[in-house]
Amino acid sequence: MPFVINGETYYEDISLTQEAFYEKLTDDTADISTSQPIAGSVLDLWDKILEEYDELVHIPMSSGLSGTCATAIALAEDYDGRVAVVNNQRISVTQRQSVMDALALAEAGKSAGEIREILEKVKFESSIYIMLDTLKYLKMGGRLSPAAALLGGALGITPILCLQEGAIAPVGKVRGEEAGKKALLDLIQKGNPDPAYGIAFAHADAPERLERYLEYIRPHLGGMPVYRGSIGAAIGAHTGPGVIGVAFIAKGSASLQK
Repeated sequence: MPFVINGETYYEDISLTQEAFYEKLTDDTADISTSQPIAGSVLDLWDKILEEYDELVHIPMSSGLSGTCATAIALAEDYDGRVAVVNNQRISVTQRQSVMDALALAEAGKSAGEIREILEKVKFESSIYIMLDTLKYLKMGGRLSPAAALLGGALGITPILCLQEGAIAPVGKVRGEEAGKKALLDLIQKGNPDPAYGIAFAHADAPERLERYLEYIRPHLGGMPVYRGSIGAAIGAHTGPGVIGVAFIAKGSASLQK
């Protein structure tokens, strides 16, 4: 997923680090946008992989947020079933879990087509809640509904949005970090995921803020393991820095095959 800054194309942690990206993002004079992967680059990668392997599974970001998935599906039509594109409506840490499950299913002997079928069967069994410092970047990218836009604008207000079933929707708003911690904990307790689910936390250039939230929330998780990750440039360009997110994710190849 390339991104463009002042007309120059970059790739995350290849030609520009996450840290450097967020520095540029906060520069109001910089013109930053995201783009779909170049079709030729995708095809070159697939061709290289298929020189060694019989088939492959391609898991792009949610089709509800990007045209990347539709493009990949169209490109895969020329590969006689050797490329299985998974449209399971996930992104960031939930998308990562899809990859981990795909690896486990492949090791269990599932074909690319079977893996796609399993992952798409549970595509809506995940949710992401994010707390933003500002709605500025979502507005700029055109990924904010009018209803969600109403949550912003007031001084000190932190909007809480949900990414579920491939779309962004508002779920509430709080004022201040302490209220934000409590709201996030309330969402986790309300979700009450069973052992077949996992919890993942992510941040956009805000590791210290994430640690403060985790310090508050962890005692209430009953020892449940959590994954911590960062929000990359393809998403951060639209959410901005300072974001804290929590995700509930269906996980485990055993549960997916039931």
